[in-house]
Amino acid sequence: MARYVHEVHMRWADMDAYRHVNNGAYLAYLEQARIGMFFQHIEGFFSSGTVISRHVIDYVRPIVYHPEPLRIEVWVEKIGGARFTVRYEIFDGDLLAAKAETTCVTFDFETDRPRRIAPPEREILLAYADEPAA
Repeated sequence: MARYVHEVHMRWADMDAYRHVNNGAYLAYLEQARIGMFFQHIEGFFSSGTVISRHVIDYVRPIVYHPEPLRIEVWVEKIGGARFTVRYEIFDGDLLAAKAETTCVTFDFETDRPRRIAPPEREILLAYADEPAA
């Protein structure tokens, strides 16, 4: 499967005093894209036991509010025993505005410990692995 593409609308309130989208709003955009990729299509697996252990965002260019949605391309990398990395590119029109990654850990809330990625979950993650760059 190629990258998952998600569109997200900015809110006027996402802008800060410098008249561009505040860096904190990006985390909400990433969350919306990640949830769109997993939970709208995958009922019963990751939604019942996944936590976030790390976020990294590289801001390439500022985004100024406009009514058109941002395009977020999402894919999966680095699938381990109990964790995987979700990567993102945020586009403002045709321009790359930010790159990001989130480390997700499959988690058992009853034992309060990480759990192994189940085989059906691994298959889903592999389906979202990006095509290697040529």
